[in-house]
Amino acid sequence: MRAMQSYYRRHIFFCLNQREGCDACCASHGAQAAFDHCKSQVKAAKLAVPGGVRVNKAGCLDRCAGAPVAVVYPDAVWYTYVDLEDIDDIVESHLKNGQVVQRLVLPDEVGK
Repeated sequence: MRAMQSYYRRHIFFCLNQREGCDACCASHGAQAAFDHCKSQVKAAKLAVPGGVRVNKAGCLDRCAGAPVAVVYPDAVWYTYVDLEDIDDIVESHLKNGQVVQRLVLPDEVGK
């Protein structure tokens, strides 16, 4: 039996959720710009191919207290980020080279 292989090596999901009257939601912290930047960086690195990396939008991921957040699968690594340079680090280190960016990892206890 042949081992099943994922269509993409990694998937990164960005929470883009906007909650009315909520300062902690990802949309209030530049999530759309981070998503757009990540998508363009992944394309520029020629990672946006089968067997490569897929960048996806997501609704609420229920980690609002750490906003903004993104999660990389199948590694199940949750990130928080401040600026586009953080996104560059995630793309270069994790998405391209498989190395988790420890300084951006969202602590497990951070939830809503």
